[in-house]
Amino acid sequence: QVQLVESGGGLVQAGDSLRLSCAASGRTFSSWAMGWFRQVPGKERDFVAAISWNGSVTDYIDSVKGRFTISRDNAKNTVYLQMNGLKPEDTAVYYCAAAWGVGRIYTYTRDYSYWGQGTQVTVSS
Repeated sequence: QVQLVESGGGLVQAGDSLRLSCAASGRTFSSWAMGWFRQVPGKERDFVAAISWNGSVTDYIDSVKGRFTISRDNAKNTVYLQMNGLKPEDTAVYYCAAAWGVGRIYTYTRDYSYWGQGTQVTVSS
């Protein structure tokens, strides 16, 4: 069982930065691949970024490459999403998720077993 709690969302202006955090419960955090997804009303939840159990492998959607960075601190049971150069189109509810698996990353929602409650990110133009 893994419980995930996101924080760090808010209202910012275009070009600003935010860092999202996702705190995980459980003693086996380092065995889980982690991901960040986002969702706007009326649309499906979309993949944003993923990181392997030890942080050695990461992946991003094209629209955030060079602007967002996913990282994790297994000693703190926390995964982060540093978001720089925010754009209005980044506005969404951001969710972190956990997928069981050592040595790989996952980009589909169906691969993730546990989800946080989400944190709102709003970017004004």
